[in-house]
Amino acid sequence: MHSILTVVQIVVVVGIVSSSLYYLLCLWGAFQFLSERSGTSVQATQALPPISILKPLKGIDPEVYESFRSHCLQDYPEYEIIFGVSDANDPAIESVKALRREFPGHRIHMVVSSKMLGANVKVSNLAQMMTEARYDYLIVNDSDIRVEPDYLRRVSALLADPRVGMVTCLYRGVASATLGSRLESLGISTDFCASVLAARQLEGGIRFGLGSTLAFRRVDLEKLGGFNSILDHLADDYELGKRMAALGLDVKLSDVVVETYLPAYRPRDFFAHQLRWARGVRDARAGGYFGLIFTFGILWALLAVAASEGSLWSWATLVVTLSLRLAVALVVGRRVLRDRQVLKYAWLIPLRDLLAVVVWIVSLGGHTVTWRGERFNLKDGKLTRIAS
Repeated sequence: MHSILTVVQIVVVVGIVSSSLYYLLCLWGAFQFLSERSGTSVQATQALPPISILKPLKGIDPEVYESFRSHCLQDYPEYEIIFGVSDANDPAIESVKALRREFPGHRIHMVVSSKMLGANVKVSNLAQMMTEARYDYLIVNDSDIRVEPDYLRRVSALLADPRVGMVTCLYRGVASATLGSRLESLGISTDFCASVLAARQLEGGIRFGLGSTLAFRRVDLEKLGGFNSILDHLADDYELGKRMAALGLDVKLSDVVVETYLPAYRPRDFFAHQLRWARGVRDARAGGYFGLIFTFGILWALLAVAASEGSLWSWATLVVTLSLRLAVALVVGRRVLRDRQVLKYAWLIPLRDLLAVVVWIVSLGGHTVTWRGERFNLKDGKLTRIAS
């Protein structure tokens, strides 16, 4: 019994050390990003190529009209916005009609893509929306993304370098009143974006995209086989970035941080969303997914307290682990993302992190995901619709 307890203590100490090193890597990545951002400026004389913004829609997201509207307030000389739905009765269409009425001088198009080209409805829409895109520089972002007036200038600036194939952005979530929404917001601001910055440091760059912003040239998309090449992939943003990198092009993280207003998740909806994300990571980026076990610092620290029967050293490691975790939350959430809600909900971080462990364990098995009210089987990163 004593030998088993010793082994358990060794395992949890390894977990604590690895998690602490991971937190330090996140902090390093955050400070590096802040240093780069402080030295970034967009030259007024820089060429500003015309841009087509593609926004696939399905249903109504929180604050969706203001998110759409922010794209019409850009300090940019020439661009168009193309919205796409798969259903002519989609309620999002009314918001686009209202946008056209408020901004009659803007090029705002609506494409109804009734033909289903693949299991991923978003990508199916994008493939059909491309026929309306008139420009060679493209930006795809999710329907719920809200941006600042200099968004297009700052994102397109990085594409002036021909070695850059894609530009993507970090984002912060604005929580609704429910616990699930607040936990989701904390996960984005203090864990997910921190992991992106850590991966950027560890791998010398990033090899993936984020759905908050995917900016690229039409010619490079065509080299990948267009959107048709990823019609069945769940993690379409990850795939596009991965394939751009495979072409020998750089994927750059812009200094822009965009915003998304989160739904009022009920517990079941929150868990389903987290499970879809976890299984998507499992299939798309298996190494990073299994490596998450070495990042669950609060879990390992609590296990150390239990395994050592509350010894002084275990309580000390718990304090250190919590301090490092909170430091990551404050530096990434507040300083990098400028998320005003992080301090307000920071007390929920231990609960959020322990729930993340539960989601990770559940996601180890199973291949079913729920997305926008539909159920799919997920295998090797590809979706197959489950008949209702």
